[in-house]
Amino acid sequence: MQSLEALAREAVSLADGSRRVIPILSTVETEVGRQMQICNACRYCEGFCAVFPAMTRRLEFGKADIHFLANLCHNCGACLHACQYAPPHEFAVNVPRAMAAVRGKTYVDYAWPPVLGVLYQRNGLTLSLALAAALALFLVLAATLKGSLWGAASGDNFYSVFPHNLLVSMFAPVFLFAMLALGMGVRRFWRDITPATSGAPLNRPAAAEAADAVLRLKYLDGGHGDGCHNEDDAYTMARRRFHHLTFYGFMLCFAATSVATLYHYVFGWAAPYALPSLPKLLGVGGGIALMVGTAGLWRLNRKRHPLHGDQTQKPMDLGFIALLFLTSASGLALWLGRGTPALALLLCLHLGAVMALFATMPYGKFGHGIFRSAALLRHAVEKRLPNPVGLGAD
Repeated sequence: MQSLEALAREAVSLADGSRRVIPILSTVETEVGRQMQICNACRYCEGFCAVFPAMTRRLEFGKADIHFLANLCHNCGACLHACQYAPPHEFAVNVPRAMAAVRGKTYVDYAWPPVLGVLYQRNGLTLSLALAAALALFLVLAATLKGSLWGAASGDNFYSVFPHNLLVSMFAPVFLFAMLALGMGVRRFWRDITPATSGAPLNRPAAAEAADAVLRLKYLDGGHGDGCHNEDDAYTMARRRFHHLTFYGFMLCFAATSVATLYHYVFGWAAPYALPSLPKLLGVGGGIALMVGTAGLWRLNRKRHPLHGDQTQKPMDLGFIALLFLTSASGLALWLGRGTPALALLLCLHLGAVMALFATMPYGKFGHGIFRSAALLRHAVEKRLPNPVGLGAD
């Protein structure tokens, strides 16, 4: 697969006789462009979120503009329910669905290595659970051959089941590849949207504003501060709260692993760590938050109005939620099962879920947070410049 600029292109003749090569829009990108032209004439939703002020800075919508706007959209549903041109109107304006379809395309287009972009279209619930089960089974068989699967006299020490260096050799390559793939993908995305968003360099005020919007999930407030729409027209803050529990629960778990790594390699303090040690406090707190958050997101995803978002991406969404839930649930079960004969089996289940999560991370729903953060940062830079169109909210 070629780079975005090398995707379908077309040479057009200009008035001065020269020729210029421009990217051809896909069907879903063309639909976003059509709807943005209608929204740009109406502007009723101009104050709802970052998408519409950014839209008013444009009279035309090229591929990079559309990718930028699609990743600004948080799919809260407010504009759909407020729109006088929404289905069944003949204009059929459904910004959340159109933006979601383009977001899915950007994940594929910017995937690294490009050949693996197709995994975004196949990384669904069944694949995620099957991969976690297969990896757990592999570890169970390895522990069985080692004679340490059941009833091992290991107390709390799961390194007696799998040595520390073996665990590092298994997980470090997967984690490093996931970070590299995500980093390369967002780098390509950033490179393409920067010229379309003024090309101005980063600055501290813009970075601070974008960080605030990301950490507070500012644009999951439904445009009026009352929350998102879900299965009906009622506002609810549940989606924002469950996203917060999921995000910060994941970060606490990651912090627990990072602190434990510091303990092991810097201070020579070997695991397991008991309460009230810092790794355990962070891990237990993060695990509980992650379980509650993912369970809530699963429920909301299943109940969401069918006009919200791209239904073809639901298996990918549910697969990511399921792996996060399994990671947190198995981690807490492992902690509760310390000192019991089930320790080794619980360890295999937890390691299988964690490895499956990181193996699919570069090609699943996790990427949306990375791309959205980059889009919010470019928006914060762009809005500080004069509006080239001369009209709009900025």
